[in-house]
Amino acid sequence: MIYNFSAGPAVLPKEVLQQAADEMLDWHGSGMSVMEMSHRGKEFSSIIHAARDDLRELLAIPSNYKILFMQGGGLAENAIVPMNLIGRAGTKPVADFVVTGSWSAKSYKEAQRYGEAHLAATSAADKFRDIPDPANWQLTPNAAYLHICTNETIDGVEYTSPPDVGNATLVADMSSHILSREIDVSRYGVIFGGAQKNIGPAGLTLVVVREDLLGHALSCCPSAFDWKIVADNESMYNTPPTYAIYIAGLVFQWLKKQGGVAAMEARNIAKAELLYGYLDSTDFYANRIAPHCRSRMNVPFFLRDENLNQEFLTGAAEHGLLQLKGHKSVGGMRASIYNAMPLEGVQALVAYLKEFEAKHG
Repeated sequence: MIYNFSAGPAVLPKEVLQQAADEMLDWHGSGMSVMEMSHRGKEFSSIIHAARDDLRELLAIPSNYKILFMQGGGLAENAIVPMNLIGRAGTKPVADFVVTGSWSAKSYKEAQRYGEAHLAATSAADKFRDIPDPANWQLTPNAAYLHICTNETIDGVEYTSPPDVGNATLVADMSSHILSREIDVSRYGVIFGGAQKNIGPAGLTLVVVREDLLGHALSCCPSAFDWKIVADNESMYNTPPTYAIYIAGLVFQWLKKQGGVAAMEARNIAKAELLYGYLDSTDFYANRIAPHCRSRMNVPFFLRDENLNQEFLTGAAEHGLLQLKGHKSVGGMRASIYNAMPLEGVQALVAYLKEFEAKHG
C-alpha cells in the first residue's frame, strides 16, 4: 500500500480519481471529456454551478460572499489581494501583516510592490515556532486590511481560531487547511487558497470575498484579476481552469458523502493526535512547534541524529511511505496529512517511526 504525504500537489480521494477516470472520455453521455468542453456550454455550466453550490453548503458561506474560481495559485493572490484592496476607499493605503512562517513572509514581501505593507507582528525571532499573541499586534488604525496565513505549510503552524482584531478586515490565506476544519466565514473579509492541498489539482485558486470588498481594484490590476469583474462574470471572464474545477466539484461531493467538514475535522483531529502523540513520547524525534498552534495538516519533525535522514527516507519509501522529506528551507521531515489521507496511512507512518527508532535508537 502506498501513502503519499506530499505537501502539495497532494493526495486526492481514490473515489474521486476513479470517478474522473470513468468519466474521462465521456462525461455523462455528452460524448466529450470535461477537458474538451466549452467553458460557456451547458455541460460545464452545470459543473461549475454545482461546485459553487456545494462549496457554499460545506463552508456555510453567507449569501453576501462571492465564490470565485481563479488561476495563479496562492502565490499570485499575494499580488492580487493588495491590487484589489490596498486602495480601498475610506481606508488608509496600508496593509498589515502578521508573519508566522514562509508563506506569510512571501505575502508581506509581495504586497510591498503595490503599496505600504506594515509588519504588525512576527514570530521570526522564534524561528516561526509560535503565533504572536494578538494582544501585542501593532495594527494600523483604519488599514485597508490585515493579512494572516492560517496554516503555514512549510513551518507547521496553524491558527485554531480567527484572532480578535476588532473592526479590521481580515484576509486569510487558507491554502493548506481549508475544508479540514469548521470555520466562521463571516469573521473574514477574504479567504483564498490554492486548490492543491484539500480541494483538487494545481491550477485552481479559490477566493471567497465579501461583496462590499469588490470594486476597489488599483488601476494597475489586470482585468482578469479584478475580483469585481471576475464576480460579475461568474468566474467566466476568461477561460477558467475547467478540469481542475471539475475535480474540485467531485471532491466537494465526496466531502458531503463523508459527513461534511465537521466529520472531516473529527478525522483530522484523530490523525494529528496519533502522530503528535508518538512524536512527543520519544526523544528520538522532535516536533519544535508550540503545542497550542501545531498544524493538523502539516507535521514537521526532526530526527535526533540527522545523519540518519537519508536512511530514514529510503526505508520509508520501501514501506510505501512517500514524500516525507521536509522543505529545503527548514530541513528534517514533514508529513502532510490532508483530508484525503486515511487514518491507516498515519498508523502506517507511526509503525515505521517505531520500527526505525527500535533499529537506531
